[in-house]
Amino acid sequence: MNAIRSVLVFAWIVLSVIPVGLVLVFCSLFLSDEKLWWWFAAPWLRGVIEAARIVGGVDYRIQGAENLPSAEDMRRIILCPKHQSTWETFFFASFTSHPLAYVFKKELLRIPFFGWCIGRLGMIHIDRSQRNQAWAKVAEQGEILMNRGKWIIMFPEGTRGERGKAGNYKSGATRLAVATSAYVVPIAVTSARCWPRRSFSLIPGTIDVSIGQPVSAEGREPGELMDEIERWIEAEMRRLDPEAY
Repeated sequence: MNAIRSVLVFAWIVLSVIPVGLVLVFCSLFLSDEKLWWWFAAPWLRGVIEAARIVGGVDYRIQGAENLPSAEDMRRIILCPKHQSTWETFFFASFTSHPLAYVFKKELLRIPFFGWCIGRLGMIHIDRSQRNQAWAKVAEQGEILMNRGKWIIMFPEGTRGERGKAGNYKSGATRLAVATSAYVVPIAVTSARCWPRRSFSLIPGTIDVSIGQPVSAEGREPGELMDEIERWIEAEMRRLDPEAY
C-alpha cells in the first residue's frame, strides 16, 4: 500500500509540474517574479505537501510558528533549516508569509519544467566549483532580494543528511546575515522520518517542524553565529526525534 501511495504522489508531482511550469514560464514574460511566486509557485508547492499528506499519509506539525515574522514585518530574514529530504524544500515555500529565494546549485536549472520555473522566480543559482565567485553572487543578490521583501533560505549543511546525524554546517548563511544585518531563523525538521533522502518511497507518519526565534547578526562573527545555529538545531533534533539519535 505504501508503494502505491508513493507512486501516486510522485506521479502527481511530475504530471502537475508540466502545465504549471509552462504557464509560469509564459507568464514570466509580463509578470513580476513576486506575482509568479504567489499565483503559481506557492500554490503548486502547497499542493505537493497536501498530496503527500492526503495520499502519502505524511502529516506534519509545527512548533514555534509564532517566531516567523508576519507579512508586514520587513526585517531581512534568512531561514536556516535542517536538511534531511526533499520535503522541506517544498514545505517552507508553501508556508511562509514572504516569497522565498533559494540559494541552489546551477545544475538544477537543467531539470525540465521545474528548473525552468526556478530560473524565473528571482532566486540565486551558484556554481559550487567557483567558491569565491559563488559567495560574491550570494552576497550581492541576497541583499537586493531581501531589500525587495524576500526571505533567503539556505540549508547550512549544503546537502541532505542521514537521519540521526549532523552534517557539516557551513557559514555561508551567517556570512550573508552579518554582511546584510539580517536575522537568522534556525529550523529543525524531522523529514527523513517520512521521506528518506534519495528515496521515492514515503513512510506514513508525522514530520515535526520546530522554528526557533530569529537571531540578529548585528555585531556577530559568522563562524560563532553558525555554531549557535547548529547547536540549537541539533539539540532540537534530538528532542524531536530521540529514537534516531
